[in-house]
Amino acid sequence: MTTALITGSTAGIGAAFARRLAADGHNLVLVARDTKRLGEQATELHDRHGIEAEVLTADLATDAGIEAVAGRLADRRNPVDLLINNAGFGNKGRYLDVSMADELKMLKVHCEAVLRLTSAATEAMRERGRGGVVNVASVAAFVPRGTYGASKAWVVQFTQGVARDLAGTGVRLMALCPGFVRTEFHQRAGMGTDSIPSWMWLDADKLVAAALADLARGRTVSIPDPRYKALMGMVKVAPRALLGGVSSRAGRKYGPQ
Repeated sequence: MTTALITGSTAGIGAAFARRLAADGHNLVLVARDTKRLGEQATELHDRHGIEAEVLTADLATDAGIEAVAGRLADRRNPVDLLINNAGFGNKGRYLDVSMADELKMLKVHCEAVLRLTSAATEAMRERGRGGVVNVASVAAFVPRGTYGASKAWVVQFTQGVARDLAGTGVRLMALCPGFVRTEFHQRAGMGTDSIPSWMWLDADKLVAAALADLARGRTVSIPDPRYKALMGMVKVAPRALLGGVSSRAGRKYGPQ
C-alpha cells in the first residue's frame, strides 16, 4: 500500500483528497493545526476503509510546523508516495487593508511551505524513482488579484518548473487550479458568498477525482472543470488592462485579497 501526505486535511479540498485516497486504499498522513479534528478524521477513515491514518499536528505558518512535516516527508523508512500541498487561506480586504503580518503569513503558507515540503518530498521520491506532488493553487493565479493571486501564481510557476527539472525521474508534479469550491475557505476568511453565482461553485469530491485523473495523465497544470477552462481561455486573450479592472472588481465582490 502506498502512503499519501495531505496538508490542510481536515476540511474542504484536503478532506476530499483524504476521502478519495483512503477509499482507493492508500495509507494517509493527515496534517492540520487542530489535533482533535485530525484524530476524528483519522478514526473515521480507518474504520470506514481499513487504511492506516497517521496524524501530524503542524502549523505551516511557523518554521517548527514546516520542519515537522518536512521531516516526515524525508523519512526513508516510512516513505510518502504522494504529497498534497493543500493548506492555505484567504485574507479579507484590499491591499493595505490587510496587515503586513497577515500578508507575510500567507506567503509563508502558500509559498515557503510549498517550496520546502515539495523539496523534502521530491528528494526522497527521486531516490526511489517514483512519486507525485499536487500543489493546490487557484484560477486566481491567472488574473491580477493581490497577494492571494500572486502567491498562487508562484505555486503554478514553481510547480511547472520543478516538473520540467525532474522529468524522466519517475516523479510527477501538478498544480491544481480550482475555482470556487464549497468548503470552509470563505467562512474562515469572513467572506460572504451569497453574491457568487451558483454556476461558479464546484464540488470538492468531483474536483479531486478530476485532479487525480489529470495527475495520472501527466499534466502539470489541472483546471478541473469545463466552465473554468473556458473562463481561463478567455483570460489568455483579454487585454491585461481590462483584465486587471475586471479582476479587481470581481475580487472585491467574490474572493480573497
